[in-house]
Amino acid sequence: MKNVTLLATGGTIASAKNANASAVTAGISGEDLLASLHEAPEGISVRVENFEAAGSYALDLETIHRLCARIDVVLADPAVDGVVVTHGTDTMEESAFLAWCLVASDKPVVFTGAQRHAGQTDTDGPRNIADALRVAASPALHGVGAVILFEGDIHGARYVTKAHTARVDTFRSVGQGKLGEVDMGRVYLYQKPAQPRPAISASRIDPDVELIALGLGSSPRVMKVAAAQGASGIVLSAFGRGNAPKGFASEVKTLVAQGIPVIVASRCHEGRTHAIYGNDSGGVTLVDAGACLAGDLSAIKARLLLAVLLGAGCGMDEIAHYFSYH
Repeated sequence: MKNVTLLATGGTIASAKNANASAVTAGISGEDLLASLHEAPEGISVRVENFEAAGSYALDLETIHRLCARIDVVLADPAVDGVVVTHGTDTMEESAFLAWCLVASDKPVVFTGAQRHAGQTDTDGPRNIADALRVAASPALHGVGAVILFEGDIHGARYVTKAHTARVDTFRSVGQGKLGEVDMGRVYLYQKPAQPRPAISASRIDPDVELIALGLGSSPRVMKVAAAQGASGIVLSAFGRGNAPKGFASEVKTLVAQGIPVIVASRCHEGRTHAIYGNDSGGVTLVDAGACLAGDLSAIKARLLLAVLLGAGCGMDEIAHYFSYH
C-alpha cells in the first residue's frame, strides 16, 4: 500500500457556482474532492489536508512559500510516498516551478486541477485527481521534482505552461515535450529532466521583483517607475534572443548600479537568449550594461527564480552565476 497526501488549495477543481449563480467560487474541501472520484486508484491510501481555498489568481508568493514548506514537512514522514496538490490552473505552472526550486525532498510532488468546475457534469477534476494520485505513488517519479498532471499528461515544472484558456488539455511543455503519461491507470515515464533541481534554501520569496513585457517602441520609463516604487529586481520579457527597444540598456545600467538586478528573458515560446546584437539595446549592449540573460526560462519563471534567489540572500554575482549556469 502506497501513502499519498492530498493538499487542497482551491481553484476551479474545488469551485462551483455560488448561491445566486453569478460567479464561480472556490470552497469545496479536499475530502469532498476525494469522494468525487469515479474510481479510487487501487493500492493507494490517501490522507487529506485542506491548505487554502482560493482561486489561483488570488494566491501570492508568501502563500506558496508556506505551501512548499508544508510539502517538505509532509514528505519528511518516511510513511509518505508522495504529495498531490490540487490547485487552480491560472498560476499552477508558477506554484509548481516554485516547488521545483524549493522543495528539498526527492519524493514525487504532483500538481493537478480542472478546467471545468465541480458543478459541471463533465468536470475533469475527478479523473485528474485519480491520475495524479497514481503519479505521486509511482517510484518512477523519484528525483524528478515537481510535475503537473493534466489530462493524462505528465509535465515537468520547469518548462510547462498553460496554453489555452479553456481546453481540458491546456498544459504544454513547448519545445521540450511531456515527461510521460498515465494510460489506463498505469504510469509511464519516458524521459527525466536533464537539469538537476535547484533545491534552494530560501527563508522567503521576495515579493518585489517586477515583470515588464516589452512591445514595439516600449519605453523604459516603466523600469524607472518600478525602481522608484521599491522594486528589488526586474525581469524583462524581451524580443527574440534578448533584445529591447531604445533606451533600455541605459536604464539597465542605472538600476544595476543601484543594486537592482535585471534579467532579460525572451517572449518567444522556444529557444534560448543569447547576446548577439549590439547598438542601442541589443542583447550585447544589455549584457554590457549589467543585465543577465535568462537562457531558456520563460520570463514568468525567470521572475520566480530571481525572487527565490533574492529571498535566499544572493548577491549580484551569485544571481549572475546561477542564471548563466541554469
